[in-house]
Amino acid sequence: MRKQNSRISVVSRRKFLQLAGIGSGGLILGSGLTAGEPVWADAATGSDSEHTLNLFVSVAPDNTVSIVCHRSEMGQGIRTGLPQIVADEMEADWEKVNVIQGLADKRYGSQNTDGSRSIRNFYQTMRTMGASARHMLEAAAAQLWSVPVASCQALQHRVHHKDSGRSISFGELAELAASQPVPEASALKLKSSDDFNYIGKPVATYDTPDMVVGKGQYGQDVQLENMLIASIERAPVLGSTVASVKQDKARAVKGVVAIETMDGGQLPPLFHPLAGVAVLATNTWAALKGRKALEITWSDSAHGNHNSAEYIETLKQRVAEPGKTVTAYGDTDTELAKSERRHSAVYSVPYLTHAAMEPPSATAVVSENSCEIWACTQTPQSAQQNVAKALGLKPEQVKVNVTLLGGGFGRKSKPDFAVEAAVLARKMQRPVKVVWSREDDIRHSYYHAASAAYFEAGLNSDGLVTAWRQRTAFPSISGTFSAGANRPSGGELSMGFADLPFDIPNRTCETAVAEYHTRIGWMRSVANIQNAFGICSFADELAHMNGQAPDAFLQELIGQDRAINPNQGGFMYGNYGEKLEDYPFDSARLKRVLKETAAKADFSKGDGEGWGIAVHRSFLSSVGIATRVQVQDDKLKVVEMHCVADVGLTVNPDRVNAQMEGAMIFGLSLALMGEVTMQNGAVENSNFHDYPLLRIQQCPELHVHLLSSDEPPAGVGEPGVPPVAPSITNAIFAACGQRIRDLPVTKHLTLA
Repeated sequence: MRKQNSRISVVSRRKFLQLAGIGSGGLILGSGLTAGEPVWADAATGSDSEHTLNLFVSVAPDNTVSIVCHRSEMGQGIRTGLPQIVADEMEADWEKVNVIQGLADKRYGSQNTDGSRSIRNFYQTMRTMGASARHMLEAAAAQLWSVPVASCQALQHRVHHKDSGRSISFGELAELAASQPVPEASALKLKSSDDFNYIGKPVATYDTPDMVVGKGQYGQDVQLENMLIASIERAPVLGSTVASVKQDKARAVKGVVAIETMDGGQLPPLFHPLAGVAVLATNTWAALKGRKALEITWSDSAHGNHNSAEYIETLKQRVAEPGKTVTAYGDTDTELAKSERRHSAVYSVPYLTHAAMEPPSATAVVSENSCEIWACTQTPQSAQQNVAKALGLKPEQVKVNVTLLGGGFGRKSKPDFAVEAAVLARKMQRPVKVVWSREDDIRHSYYHAASAAYFEAGLNSDGLVTAWRQRTAFPSISGTFSAGANRPSGGELSMGFADLPFDIPNRTCETAVAEYHTRIGWMRSVANIQNAFGICSFADELAHMNGQAPDAFLQELIGQDRAINPNQGGFMYGNYGEKLEDYPFDSARLKRVLKETAAKADFSKGDGEGWGIAVHRSFLSSVGIATRVQVQDDKLKVVEMHCVADVGLTVNPDRVNAQMEGAMIFGLSLALMGEVTMQNGAVENSNFHDYPLLRIQQCPELHVHLLSSDEPPAGVGEPGVPPVAPSITNAIFAACGQRIRDLPVTKHLTLA
């Protein structure tokens, strides 16, 4: 039985430097991280019960191995995956592993749990930490037995002496191992993949036992003595502020303690709280009831005339006109002009929101020189920095405790809700928990951008695509951080748009202007959502126009096996933060996924039933989706869905399968019914009755097929989402001949 313990030993900076040997010029274990800062292994904390081997690993005399997880757990299983790697390399018994949630701490490198990068960015680091701990345990045994280190080997939570047959447990070696010199990373020998105990194996999720019996602590669960609950009425329109507020009725509600006006309305919005009025009470019901009794007048805003339906139509008009060139190959204009056949189409995707099961929540305690936060945050370091700035403190004066997250999808990587709690706690001089309702979450989120995209292709007499133009317009996430941003950033264009995988000699990628009118932010798979929908749908249109099976046509479009390099001129391809030489864009891997995806489909179906496929590379993984639908009397039923994924090495196949299943469900919700509408600058939706999610009876049979690979681990959490929508709409066309170019599907068909 694994020991449950969330204690974290705190090492002072002075002691940390002293024990790590940095102060004397010694270079200890350095592992390169995404932030460019190495993780330094510190030595023993001096605790009588637990002995620290490095920043992530400690061993107790009772044989418990504690492993820090520095990333946020939101159902994806990262508190299993990362410790699983360490335990394997260390030769620890998984049943004796205790996972500790890391605080916000720059020594861990990036703790921003988004971008599908936790495993790919820390796989090697976690292996190194495990190998370092193993080496120190072996060195301790060698010292104890007065034998060469080479004759000692750690296996299954014990160190064995090969010659004498002696063995000793990790717990018995804990104190002595903690006193060993930390090895140089270059001196460590990592295990062969043939010797893996857990990596590549379906290890059960560490947190499941606590989750199913209600012991897991989420952001909404935090309870502190003398705590107040805050419910905030926020400005409905971006840029609005509180002009006036009548509080008498709210103050009369039993349990209401205080009413505070929240500053806000700054542009760009960044991670500032929105302007609003907070009702603080001794219980949630009183806070909500008092909030409803407020009478608030809001100031005017430049965004007060924003209408989402009109905005999307404007974007569709703009993409139909020449735009700003991002990349250009060959002579697209000339080739289009002389093409035997030409075809064009415009696609649109509405505003979308994350709608995680648990709305945001944060609790704060503030003193003159410190602040402690408990939050369901994906980004503890950003929360630490933004809270510190709001309070006028140094980041190291802010302690951020990361709870479990009831889903995140990118919403909880924006720490505005943590700042709200901190600001109110300082005003009240007592603990404050800010509780977002479902309505708050839907009406005041950071939304996925509404978008429009134009595509045009020219085919020669042999039916080959010789020219391709694509143009996109959507409010950039950059607008959240930089006033006046009105075109997609290079990072957003690197998400399945400018990195077009098709081997077309004449092709052009362009953008059009799109101003922002609300907070735009990252949502699961980000710009890949609209980019994959447009590109995969248009390719399917061309296939049918050409009289070819979709898979055969796509094979021709992708062309010869090659390493694709989207860099051209001023456009620098982001490749999700990785070097192309480390994570090449390999067309052969994409075609392999296409082949396996097409094998799941039957393109001969008809009479109201059809299959659609789509393949897309995102977050360094290639994923294909094959979907079977039935359409009768304008009623749609999604019957069956297959996901084929090449994600490189899989640390925990069970979690990868679950992530892909979740991505399919998430993608189904977005494609079929996802739509946030805005009128006069304010969100009209409020709850699941008007922003519905997929119901269990609407969910098709789901099948996941993971392709074996020895390539480095790639992204998992997000790549399954982008191909879902086009696979559905392509299947609908195959079933009934109706081509859907504007999402959601329920604008055109009723769900059976």
